[in-house]
Amino acid sequence: MTLKPFFSSSAKVWEDISWVYGIEEAGYVGWEIVSDGNYRLDNPASFSRIEEVIAGTGLEITVHAPYGDLNLATLNDPIWHESIRQICACIEHASPLTDRVTIHPGYLSPVGKLLPRKVWDLQKEALRQIGKYAQEHSVLACLENMIGIKEFLCRDPGELMGMTEGIEGIGMTFDFGHANTIGKVDNFLRYVDKAHHLHVHDNNGMSDQHLALGDGTIPWPAVGKTIAARYSGRVVIEGRSIGEAKKSLSVFRKCFL
Repeated sequence: MTLKPFFSSSAKVWEDISWVYGIEEAGYVGWEIVSDGNYRLDNPASFSRIEEVIAGTGLEITVHAPYGDLNLATLNDPIWHESIRQICACIEHASPLTDRVTIHPGYLSPVGKLLPRKVWDLQKEALRQIGKYAQEHSVLACLENMIGIKEFLCRDPGELMGMTEGIEGIGMTFDFGHANTIGKVDNFLRYVDKAHHLHVHDNNGMSDQHLALGDGTIPWPAVGKTIAARYSGRVVIEGRSIGEAKKSLSVFRKCFL
């Protein structure tokens, strides 16, 4: 199957955009924009700079929606509505650039833990609203599995598939670095043919370090072989620097292609 390597770095959302030219120079075909900091797509000045850089490269684009201080599963009604609004705004501004936007699920607040069924229902309703908006803008909003913090929703493939099932305009981003923090890389591999988007990065199996591929504990030769056999499309390699991007791409070419 055909795999296309993209690079993304949430560590650089406050840096000058000139670093992005290094993505193409490193050998990647695409950039996943993290819509935060200096890269908020709903900021006209930021969007203009992003368009200028894209026009000066051959990079294809995907987008990661903002997630800081947002919660699609909160019982705090104004925050719930604002979280949906910001993600929909990101989708609207991303739509001229891409057909894929990754979004984070919500999490259990202290009061949310008292009403877990209500939290689930709020997350589902948020996805229905976002999915409808995404469809109107020819975008698939892909819900991402989360790291090993018990308050997060959608940490295992069953919950991720159950949360997104039957909602038009909503797909799934499988993040294998996140899966490694809870020891579920194999669980996600089992269903990788159902994924609509992929994120890969490495860690020590305990925290979300976003290390270069090969610098953590994920067995990339086996993982890459399975992904290549069962998934086709964009694979976003997440990292902290262009140096790590180059190292990860070398591992990707050996293990995935």
